[in-house]
Amino acid sequence: MSSTPMDKPSVLFVCVHNAGRSQMAAGFLRELGGGRIEVRSAGSAPADTLNPVAIDAMRELDIDITRNSPALLDADTVRTSDVVITMGCGDTCPIFPGKRYEDWDLDDPAGQNLESVRRIRDDIRGRVEALISDLVPDTEAQPGTSTTETPQPTEEALHE
Repeated sequence: MSSTPMDKPSVLFVCVHNAGRSQMAAGFLRELGGGRIEVRSAGSAPADTLNPVAIDAMRELDIDITRNSPALLDADTVRTSDVVITMGCGDTCPIFPGKRYEDWDLDDPAGQNLESVRRIRDDIRGRVEALISDLVPDTEAQPGTSTTETPQPTEEALHE
């Protein structure tokens, strides 16, 4: 990845309309990533508005994606991202050497009912959780939470 240990890794989610799959993935990454990962999303042919069923499915989990709007994918956004997750954008996603690319084979929620979109949403959540574990593993020491420290002997114990 191009990020340094002090930088946040940057993830770009790309789908055709940037109205459903990529927006749900971005919503999960923002919510579950705890600010440790920069989140971006774009589409090769962005829709005018977000998919209302995707909004409803995410709202069920108390994740609000309504502040987002579909954005056009551009080469600079890809170039400045560490990880690019495609979701059916085909050959329209530019490829740059040194980037990590993943293609998530997911159904398109466009025109689907809430029950179907829930299944897509839940699949995306599992993938995002695995991505977070890979990019920012919990093995990094957090103040006061280390489980690898062994107790140090007291001064008195050293002299016994």
